[in-house]
Amino acid sequence: MEIPPKSPDGSEKSPQSKELMTSNTASTLCISSRSESVWTSASRSKWDIYHKPVIVMSVGAAVFLFGMVITSLSCIQIKNKNVYKMCGPAFLSLGLMLLVCGLVWIPIIRKKQKQRQKSQFLQSLKSFFFNR
Repeated sequence: MEIPPKSPDGSEKSPQSKELMTSNTASTLCISSRSESVWTSASRSKWDIYHKPVIVMSVGAAVFLFGMVITSLSCIQIKNKNVYKMCGPAFLSLGLMLLVCGLVWIPIIRKKQKQRQKSQFLQSLKSFFFNR
């Protein structure tokens, strides 16, 4: 039979109560962070909103160009021609995939921003009418 470990302050608590306490705290933090994000209306700059897709597109374009260089090297008579023939198209496809993902991500973010503005407007209307 195991003896449950004592906490640092000397009080004895069961492992189940510790789990309940931490899960309760985690859910409270999650709820408070969500409510704060809805009510804070601090405007963010365009870079804050679009920096991830811009970075993905930049990396994709760089990898795509690197793939073009590697593929063009396979056309020249070099020792490791087979390696360039295998790696070039792989970098081309990876770069193109990242470039397209970044390009598709931008309209998704714009749509999200419009929905967020509408929901904030509806929340303010709701609070205006129900808080009277």
